[in-house]
Amino acid sequence: MLSRRIATAARMAPLRSMHPFRSNYLAMLPPLMQTVRTYADKVVKVPQMAESISEGTLKQFSKSIGDFVEQDEEIATIETDKIDVAVNAPEAGTIKEFLASEEDTVTVGQDLVRIELGGAPSGSKEEPAASKDEAKEATESEPVKTETKPQQSQTSLNPEPKQTEKPATTRAASKEAQSAQSEPSQTSTASASTGSREERRVKMNRMRLRIAERLKQSQNTAASLTTFNEVDMSNIMEFRKLYKDDVLKKTGVKLGFMSAFSRAAVLAMRDIPAVNASIEGPNGGDTIVYRDYVDISVAVATEKGLVTPVVRDVESMDLVTIEKAIADMGKKARDGKLTIEDMAGGTFTISNGGVFGSLMGTPIINLPQSAVLGLHAIKDRAVAVNGKVEIRPMMYLALTYDHRLLDGREAVQFLVKVKEYIEDPRRMLL
Repeated sequence: MLSRRIATAARMAPLRSMHPFRSNYLAMLPPLMQTVRTYADKVVKVPQMAESISEGTLKQFSKSIGDFVEQDEEIATIETDKIDVAVNAPEAGTIKEFLASEEDTVTVGQDLVRIELGGAPSGSKEEPAASKDEAKEATESEPVKTETKPQQSQTSLNPEPKQTEKPATTRAASKEAQSAQSEPSQTSTASASTGSREERRVKMNRMRLRIAERLKQSQNTAASLTTFNEVDMSNIMEFRKLYKDDVLKKTGVKLGFMSAFSRAAVLAMRDIPAVNASIEGPNGGDTIVYRDYVDISVAVATEKGLVTPVVRDVESMDLVTIEKAIADMGKKARDGKLTIEDMAGGTFTISNGGVFGSLMGTPIINLPQSAVLGLHAIKDRAVAVNGKVEIRPMMYLALTYDHRLLDGREAVQFLVKVKEYIEDPRRMLL
């Protein structure tokens, strides 16, 4: 009987020894749960951007670590040489870690952000507010304490300060104050006389680098030549004045001049198809590609640089449809919402520098296209009309063309036909 009790006590001894440490095992549960929860984390990678784009610059994170994001909410922006690509959250969750830094070069498929999946944490908004209030109360109460302590110490230790030391200190302080006031005045007058000579070096963004590369490539590849003409805008301005209110009321589209020039260019291409063609092939090209469709690239100036979104199948559109398509593309460009598909292709480019007040210029060809039409500011000038001098609203037109594909005769004829269509808009209906 005694031996059985001894055996039972021996079996219970390990359990009794473990009992005081149960709280330690419970304290270990949160890290264990955290380890299990990592299996539910989602790593957001750099998305596919386009076939020709494999990397970009991480410009900024739209969220911070600890922020909750909804599904498809933007969390970062990647700048490429063509467009800005938004990185969206694949699922709802809380951002736990950034796996790359801003201004880093990131490649397609690279890890970018770690998100802990799940709903928004409860009470996350109230706790920071409470902590802010506590900090505010603490900062307000601290100055009171600091003011009372020096007064007590001064009254207890130095009830009657010596009067002989005060004049010396005040004289020294006044001398220092006078010298301090004289020094800034001398430096300010010196800086005012010399002026600012600072220099700032800012790295070019990817879009600007790509624009510079493409423009230089165009100059080095195409045999560029520019021909000029001038057009009387009186009739097209009268046409727009008569119908712009009706068009705006019926369709909501503001009728401008870009649609008229686009339609005039399409009609002129029927007689001069080489304007809508391009040279392709190795070693600068050995094949001419003629097209039965017209996709017009419209040059739009944005904060980051010049972009050329494409309006497709312009040959099948009327003036109102063309104007609406151009306005939509321009808005997307200025809002930074263009996609690669919006900028791909293009068979002919129209650049309207007149909106900025340009009187005349020579646009650069957008390769592999063969020509670009430049529009300029409308100015009242004295012109001869039926043997009389009249004041007419005039615009200079410029056509830069690739002389490898287009001869001077064809380029001049094309520009003259555009001029004729604009000066008599009724011809576009024939």
